[in-house]
Amino acid sequence: MLGLGVKKIKQGQMKAVLTMGFGGIEQLAYREDVPVPHPVKDEVLIKVGACGLNNTDIWTREGKYGGSVDLNAQGGWKGEPFHFPRIQGADIVGQIVEVGGNISSTQIGKRVMVNPTLYKGDSNDSIYNSQFIGSERDGGFAEFVTVPMENVIPIQSPLSDAELATFMVSCMTAEHMLNRGQVTQGQTVLVTGASGGVGSAALQLAKRRGAKLIGMVNHGKETMALEVGADHIIHRGSIIRDELNKMGIREVDMVIDIVAGDQVNDLLEVLRPGGKLVIAGAIAGPITKIDWRKVYLKYLDILGSTLGTMEEAKDIVRYIERGEIKPVLHKAYSLNELAQAQLDFMNKKHFGKLAIIP
Repeated sequence: MLGLGVKKIKQGQMKAVLTMGFGGIEQLAYREDVPVPHPVKDEVLIKVGACGLNNTDIWTREGKYGGSVDLNAQGGWKGEPFHFPRIQGADIVGQIVEVGGNISSTQIGKRVMVNPTLYKGDSNDSIYNSQFIGSERDGGFAEFVTVPMENVIPIQSPLSDAELATFMVSCMTAEHMLNRGQVTQGQTVLVTGASGGVGSAALQLAKRRGAKLIGMVNHGKETMALEVGADHIIHRGSIIRDELNKMGIREVDMVIDIVAGDQVNDLLEVLRPGGKLVIAGAIAGPITKIDWRKVYLKYLDILGSTLGTMEEAKDIVRYIERGEIKPVLHKAYSLNELAQAQLDFMNKKHFGKLAIIP
């Protein structure tokens, strides 16, 4: 395997999908003549075994993160300027095949997962100013990618590369949400978007903590949600209060929300006094109206969250190695099928994650 990687490096070109500009699927260009990158100081070159697909890839291509600065603007991660062409893809799993300066050659050959968060500084608030692999620098929708060595975590696992590529972005995001909300054993947690990557990861990780879980999914996805950790199911679009009453549940301690949109007021309604809503996505719409009386009269906390810390990323790898969380891989695609994979992702008929295999 390593020999094939070295041969490809010497040829100097690789297969990759380039995002050429903001817009639709037509902005994705599959190429077989992209120069192989080479690691500089403190970087390694990874032969990509698989790269998971995330909603971030879609929103970045469409320029939707520009709304964090201007509702009508287009921009990259956190609304920052975006440079094209760009190779996207953050959920990278593969093998180190070359090292840059300051990195020991003993790292070559190691199987690794990548934390895509590019932290700025060593302080506790470095996550607030972070950038993102696949946005501010090239990512894993290619045969090779360079990343900072500090973002690399060795992994020992019998799981396939495609299975491992389902974990990092979703699980680190979910784990950070649970840490922000301080989820503990016995608490009742409602997870929206529970069939997606972050939602299904939140079910597994909250179940690991001993929480009681209610998963909100579309019809047809109930069985999988129950298998990964949900104790009860609410169908999206139903009246949340009525569904909880049927379960004999009056209120919940926390909501893990990846959906946002118009249902936010209903979520606030079913939170107990002093409860928490932790949000890390807005797939149903970033703009909504909130009845703030529910927030201050019930002493509610609304907490924003995205990605996670390096320690949380390392925790995810430890959970995988100990078999405490399982991959939820719906389907794997070849690199030249990335456009179709994104279309399938946007159709929302899958449960869990999609992966790309270069």
